[in-house]
Amino acid sequence: MATKVLKEMDGRLITRDQTRPVWVGKVQIGGGAPVSIQSMTITKTHDVEATVEQIHRLEQAGCEIVRVAVPHKEDALALKAIKEQISIPLVADIHFDYRLALMALEAGVDKIRWNPGNIRDPDKVERIVKEAKERKVPIRIGVNAGSLDPDLLMKYGGPTPEAMVESAAKEIGLLEKWGFEDIVVSLKSSDVMDMIQAYLLFAQRFAYPTHLGVTEAGPLPEGLVASAIGIGTVLAHGVGDTIRVSLSADPVEEVHAAKMILRSVGLRREGVRIIACPSCGRCEVDLFELVEQVKARTQHIVEPLDIAVMGCVVNGPGEARIADLGIAAGRGKAALFVEGEVVGTIKEGDVVGALVELAEKIAEKRRQSPDDRFEQ
Repeated sequence: MATKVLKEMDGRLITRDQTRPVWVGKVQIGGGAPVSIQSMTITKTHDVEATVEQIHRLEQAGCEIVRVAVPHKEDALALKAIKEQISIPLVADIHFDYRLALMALEAGVDKIRWNPGNIRDPDKVERIVKEAKERKVPIRIGVNAGSLDPDLLMKYGGPTPEAMVESAAKEIGLLEKWGFEDIVVSLKSSDVMDMIQAYLLFAQRFAYPTHLGVTEAGPLPEGLVASAIGIGTVLAHGVGDTIRVSLSADPVEEVHAAKMILRSVGLRREGVRIIACPSCGRCEVDLFELVEQVKARTQHIVEPLDIAVMGCVVNGPGEARIADLGIAAGRGKAALFVEGEVVGTIKEGDVVGALVELAEKIAEKRRQSPDDRFEQ
């Protein structure tokens, strides 16, 4: 069972599980490290050029660990070339053929992942474990509700949270038998409530770090909603050390979604957060257009910054005052707020330009003096 600890995040005290630290290349998972963001390529891994290009796009979006599928020998043979051209840790997704795992380890991957039972021969599992241990490469036990052992399905009457935790426990026991403890565990299900319960049950029994995700979450926006509820709920209970949002979309969207989830539960602060009202009959400006323009023109900012784009004088001044920067719009004009103070009134047509200019100034000020407040 993981120890509960209090951590300060953005001025708040939150409870987090103190799990065993595991290093995936240069990224620490667990042990109090920040929750890391993962994704998986959708290219054919043996197509080195396409795979590397996609990994670079993922890294630019904020991905910190990337996984590639290794179903064939030619994929395993491509891993070394891929590894040499990227800077984030590389995870090899292995199923059924233990030789591919050994090839991946020889190629220098930073982590191996497999589903419990997909490599059934204990002698073959032992060979992988011994090689991983010698190279200090961790293993993720990837429990998935869609591929549980038939005996467990019969025992529990289906892919229940209890069945998933027992599946993980059996595989953990096998790895521990050979003195291997650099283990990360995932317990994924397409059923959000089962996924939540499985992770919470697991955390009551083990101190190994967990990789959170709702498997086969689906397309946008359904997949994002399911993932936000599942991952967000588990994180809110203090459980979870690394996440992947599984979407039927460009994997870059998974990274953007993961960042939003972490920011919403107070575990990340980088980048611009747009605070905006949903609009109503009181609104006297084209709020939706303002929001889209401000969002599009501030995506390059990596410093944590809240911008409020509010459409009326009811809640607008209060939200704009709380944000780092914001406007409360009226008919054809808006009150401009900078760090809680009204600094002037601007025309509707000047709102976007003014907000973007000030946002860049505040971001630059924070880059140079992170503890100083912005002075106009």
